[in-house]
This record gives sequence, C-alpha cells and structure tokens, in this order.
Amino acid sequence: MSPPSLIDAHPNLAGAAPVALSYELFPPRSPAAAESLWTTIGELEATDPDYVSVTYGSSGSNHGTAIELINRLVQETTLRPLAHLTCVGNSPQELAEIIGELLDVGVRGILALRGDQPKDGGAPPEGSLRYAQDLIELIRRVEQRRSALLCAGKVAVGVAAYPTRHPESPSEAHDVEVLMAKQRSGADFAITQVFFHTEQYADLLTRARRAGVTIPIIPGVMPLTSLRRLARLAELTGVEPQPELIERLAAADTDAERIRIGVSATVDLANAALDAGAPGLHLYTFNEHAAALDVLDKLALPRPRTGRHSGNRNSGARIDASRHAATGQLAS
Repeated sequence: MSPPSLIDAHPNLAGAAPVALSYELFPPRSPAAAESLWTTIGELEATDPDYVSVTYGSSGSNHGTAIELINRLVQETTLRPLAHLTCVGNSPQELAEIIGELLDVGVRGILALRGDQPKDGGAPPEGSLRYAQDLIELIRRVEQRRSALLCAGKVAVGVAAYPTRHPESPSEAHDVEVLMAKQRSGADFAITQVFFHTEQYADLLTRARRAGVTIPIIPGVMPLTSLRRLARLAELTGVEPQPELIERLAAADTDAERIRIGVSATVDLANAALDAGAPGLHLYTFNEHAAALDVLDKLALPRPRTGRHSGNRNSGARIDASRHAATGQLAS
C-alpha cells in the first residue's frame, strides 16, 4: 500500500482563497466615449481587478475597436483583458484567425459565447459554428497548436451561465445541461448573466453542483441604479427586477438618493452571492466607474495586497491590490 500523501495530510495548505474581482467594459463608439472610457479604466485599475472583460459585438461587428481596446489595455495598463468572442455567423477558419490575433496581442483569457441569432430570423451562414461549446473546442485546438508559445501562460476559457432560464431554453434544467456540455468541452469558469433577486445565484449554484458542474461560477452583478437599464435588461432576460426597488428608484427625489438606493440593493445582491459561496464578483460597468466603485466601497472583499497602486480607492471596502489567476456577456 502506498504511503499517504503529505498533501492529503494537510488539506488546508493553501488557506482560504481570496475573492476574485473583475469588471466588464465595451469598446467605445466615438472619440468622446473613448475619452470617458479611459477615465473609467484608470479608476478601475486602481482597485487592481484580476481581469477586465471586453465585449464583442454580434458577429464581430466591432472587431476592430475591440482588438484596439484590448491591445491598449495590454500595452498601457496593468489590467488583464478577458476577450469576449462570439461564434454565430463565423466560420471555424475566421474564428481561428481571431483567436490567434488575440493570443498574439497578449490575451490569455477568452469568454466563449454563442452570440445572438440573426435578427432577421434566418439561419446562420453554412459552415458557421452554432454553439459556445464548439467555440471552446476550437479555442483549445488553436491553443494546442501554439502550446510551445504559451508555456508561460495557458489560455483560460470562460463561458456564460444563467441564474434564470435563458429566453430560448425550455427549462432551467436544460441550461445546466448546456453548462455541463461547456465544461466537458474545456471551459475553466463561468460568469453569470445579470440577476435581480438575492436567491437566484444560490439556486443556480445548487442546481449546477448537483448536476456535476465543478468549474467556478462567478456572479455577474450590475449596479441597480438606472431605471432605463433595468427595464432594458428585464426585456432581454425575461426576469423582472423587484417591484419595490423599481418603485423606490422612481420615487427618488434626487439622483444622489436614487444612486444610494440602487447601490444598497446591489450590495445586498452581491453579499447574498458571496454568502452562498461565490468565488468572485464580476461587475457590469457600462463603461462607468462611479456606481461600481460605490458598490465596492460598501463590500468587505478579502483581497490580497500587492502594493502595485498607491492611490487605491479603499474607503470602507478593503479593496486591496491583487492578482488572482482566473479570467461575462449576456449570451450563451
């Protein structure tokens, strides 16, 4: 009989894991938007997130500006970009070229997404990939061909997860089956679509773990401060925010009061996910930093210190500098 492993005899060698922190950004659509975005990037960088995700338009409609933003993040900041990539409407050859381009500029994290179906209701072009798991497998093939170049940084592949039923899915159980398929294809972690009720993340985690999903599932949270955005996301997801929150936001006399109400509700949502065992927090910023930083100021995230930034915004939140190896968009 083999002697017991020394590692098995000391199961808590690594201690408690720090909470991962990340943000979502999207490529700017104008010079004015670019200037505002880079102000936001500077503010978010000071919190030392583990990565920032960069969205990718349907069928790669903003491919050029997305690559430009990612390249600047790599070259001009300390931030690690997680590049969104959608597959619907693109051939394997086209996608392999894009994946290679991302790796060449220094990307080591890709969020593999199906993307939106054609708006005209027609079928995607013949030969294009249809599902996120197909894209995951393609990423792994490109990675394998470049394995010698990636010895100092393998690719982390993320996917989307759904706390509530995907609008095109027959059931929540089917959504978990899809998540399992993504895991089998090589996904390393998942980021959830936005959710509005405190119990929804815990319910997803329970269903996923019972089904055999073992990858980290990171809750994606948006600051609940904009009535317009809440209405739009409710339309997209089919999930209504709590009526009480909508009423309180609508009744707020000032912008400051509305923001205070929305930030408080967001903090409750994030804390519920963390209490349920969330390994991190992904904030959908909409390219704005103020509300996201207000949320972080009111959370007590256990973050390791690295001392890379002297100007970190820390009032009340222990948002300490960090790098935590890991790496959402609202599509599967």
